[in-house]
Amino acid sequence: MATINLDFSDFFKPLDTNKIANGKSYLPTQLGALVASHSKESGWPEFEDCHFAIIGVAEDRPSEGNTGCADSPDYIRSFLYKLFQGDWAVKFADLGNIDAGATPQDTDFALKTVMGALLRKNIIPILIGGGHHLTYAQYLGYEAIEQTVNVVTIDPRFDIGVGSDDYTSQSWLSKIILHQPNYLFNFSNIGYQTYFVEQSAVELMGKLNFDIHRLGMCREKITDIEPVIRNADLVSFDISAVRSADAPGCGLNSPNGFSGDEACQLARYAGISDKCTSFGIYEVNAIADESGITAHLAAQMIWCFMDGFYNRKKDFPFGDTSTYTRYRVFLKDHKHEIIFFKSNRSDRWWMEVPYPPNQKLRFERHALVPCTYSDYQLACEEEMPDRWWQTFQKLS
Repeated sequence: MATINLDFSDFFKPLDTNKIANGKSYLPTQLGALVASHSKESGWPEFEDCHFAIIGVAEDRPSEGNTGCADSPDYIRSFLYKLFQGDWAVKFADLGNIDAGATPQDTDFALKTVMGALLRKNIIPILIGGGHHLTYAQYLGYEAIEQTVNVVTIDPRFDIGVGSDDYTSQSWLSKIILHQPNYLFNFSNIGYQTYFVEQSAVELMGKLNFDIHRLGMCREKITDIEPVIRNADLVSFDISAVRSADAPGCGLNSPNGFSGDEACQLARYAGISDKCTSFGIYEVNAIADESGITAHLAAQMIWCFMDGFYNRKKDFPFGDTSTYTRYRVFLKDHKHEIIFFKSNRSDRWWMEVPYPPNQKLRFERHALVPCTYSDYQLACEEEMPDRWWQTFQKLS
C-alpha cells in the first residue's frame, strides 16, 4: 500500500497562536498547551499519531443570512484552548485555517482533499466553519475511502433547497443526493422545526426514506436520538439548531431550538459512537456573538465530542458473543422474527434487519441497526419498530 502524504500544508494558513491566547500562557493541562499547532513559530506539525485534527474553514460566501461566520474558527479556538482535558490523554493537532478560494468550489476541493487524507489515516477531522454548506465538502472527503456514508445533521432546516439550483447553506443537501458516484446510504435530520420547512420537503424526505426528527420529539426524550447518531459516519451541526438565548451568535437563529446542554449531549453522542469519523460545527458568527456565548458553546461541544471519543466502548455486536445478550422476538401479525442485541458493556441496543430476499448476497444477510430498549419493548407488544421498517425499505 502506498504511503499517504499528509503534507497538504499549502491549503492552510498558519495560526497566530499569540492572538488566540490573547498573549497569555496556558497551564500544562489546558488544551492550548497540549495541541500540536500549525503556527508561524512552530511550522507544520507532526500529527500522524493524533486522534483528531482541528480544521478551520474561512468560507461564508454561500451562507445565506449569516455573513461573517468565516471569521469564527479562531474565535472558537480562543475558548476551546482554555478548557482542561478530561480524565484522558488527548492527542490532537490544529492544522490552521483553509482560506476561501477563488470560488466556493475551490474551498470545497481543498477541504475534500484534506478530509480524504485524514480519513485514510483514521484521524478524525473536527471542522469549525464557515457556512453549513461545507457539509457537502465534508461528505466528499469520504470518496477517498470509498465507503457508503450515513450523514446526520442537527439543523432546524433540511437544507435541500426545494425548487432552487443555487449552492448555498440552505440547499447543499441536494448536491449530496445528486452527486456521482453516490456513497450516501442514509441521511438523518435531528431537530427540524416545522415552520422553517416546506411541506413538500417533508414529503420528499419520506419518499427518499430519509430519517427526520422534529425538535419537540427530540427534546421530549433526547436519549432516543442517541441510536440515530450512533449510526452516523458524518455528523454536522448547524449552530442555528440551538435557541438564540444559548447561541446568539448566528444570523439564522430563532427563539426555539436545543438548549446549550442538549447541544453538548448530542456532541458527546457523536464522540462516543464507534462509527463516527468526522464532526463539524458551522454557522457560528463572531460578528454577532458579542458576548462570546456561542463560540464558548461550540468549544464546549468539541470538548464533549472528545470526551465521548475517549469513552468509546467498542461494543458493536460482533466477535466475542460474551459481550452482549441476544433476544429473539416473533411478531405474529408481521410474520417476522426480530433479533435484538444488548451490550453488556454499555447497555446499548441493536437489532437485526434482514436484506430482502431479492438481494443476491453471498455472505452478509442482515444489517445491524442501533436502537433503544423502547424498540425492544415495542416488538414485545407485537408492534413493528419504525427503525426496523425504515431500514428494511432502504435495503430493498
